Amino acid sequence: MTDSGLFLTFEGIDGSGKSSQARMLAERLRDLGHDVVLTREPGGSAGAEEIRRLVLEGDPDRWSAETELLLFTAARRDHLERTIEPALAAGKVVICDRFADSTRMYQGLSRGNLRGLVDQLHKLMIGREPDLTLLIDMDPQIGLNRAKGRQGTEERFEDFGIDLQQKMRAGFLALSKEFPDRFRVIDGNRDMDRVAQDVTEIVLQTL
Repeated sequence: MTDSGLFLTFEGIDGSGKSSQARMLAERLRDLGHDVVLTREPGGSAGAEEIRRLVLEGDPDRWSAETELLLFTAARRDHLERTIEPALAAGKVVICDRFADSTRMYQGLSRGNLRGLVDQLHKLMIGREPDLTLLIDMDPQIGLNRAKGRQGTEERFEDFGIDLQQKMRAGFLALSKEFPDRFRVIDGNRDMDRVAQDVTEIVLQTL
């Protein structure tokens, strides 16, 4: 672990329940006396939240994949500087709903093959990986139904449809094999409490 804190991320397709799991984990760790910062991407700082609105709302074809990648990287850089690194330096547990692995998937894989560019930008501007990544693995159709059922405004990626969800699921599972030291795959096709139990056990072992 770098610094004195612990940097945890949740990843998964849309509707996999990772945001709920991140929130439940934060509450559990706070109950156990840990100092926790719960954050999200894109977002997590004032500037990054402004960029979030640009990339998650509106027409699916609003941005080219390259422009989108630059916007996500800008948001992540601001988030890292203003939220993540200060919290880790203070010895806190940072729980982040999505991080660079989502960019490796959504921008690196979904619209042409930009993975090389994603990795170059990450190395240049971010240069940090999580200590632990929890991948909530979920049936793509169930995930999409859940995500569309939320009736929110941030549905630009859900609007790409089931093909993208299937591709993303396969991509996330491939990433877990690419970075086996930090990835833990959890079956998300069960009730929330069972999933949360697995999440808590894994994190407490790491702590």
